Amino acid sequence: MWPLLRQWPQRFRHRDYAGAYRLRRADIVHDVGDSLSPLVDVGQVEGGFVQGVGWLTLEELLWDETDGPHRGRLNTQAASTYKIPSFSEMPPVFNVHLFERATESGVVYGSKAVGEPPLMEAFSMREALRQAVAEFGPAGWSVDLGCPSTPEAVFWAVQAARDAIARTGEPASAPSYAGV
Repeated sequence: MWPLLRQWPQRFRHRDYAGAYRLRRADIVHDVGDSLSPLVDVGQVEGGFVQGVGWLTLEELLWDETDGPHRGRLNTQAASTYKIPSFSEMPPVFNVHLFERATESGVVYGSKAVGEPPLMEAFSMREALRQAVAEFGPAGWSVDLGCPSTPEAVFWAVQAARDAIARTGEPASAPSYAGV
């Protein structure tokens, strides 16, 4: 996943950068033991990963903060009021491979659960965003990028990195993933 962001900081150093990003590729190897149905398991991994990417980068919960009778209610309570992952968030290159010869002894037919674990694999996307944002700041700069890492949150994290350079006078850090 790192190569997708290799040229990101150099390409977007101009002031018009709005925080938008795109996942270009995902390569996942997942351990399901001895798969009972490989097509179903691959679909579960793909779905779980995309759900996790949505959870970590898109699905922002907004609460009513007015003084009215609806104070404290969730404003983004349905798919119509917050951004969920869609086909456009799927990477154009999406490779899922099931780990081979991974029999789990003592379980039904040597298989393992595949429903929830792929959701956690989406942290790789969020960490790729954090590393890319760090490249806008001085060497060793710590990125404050919470979840969900929406385009707006990425924009403000990049602005903070640029401000850190302005304060320290140091140049932006050299890409730590160069040559990957």
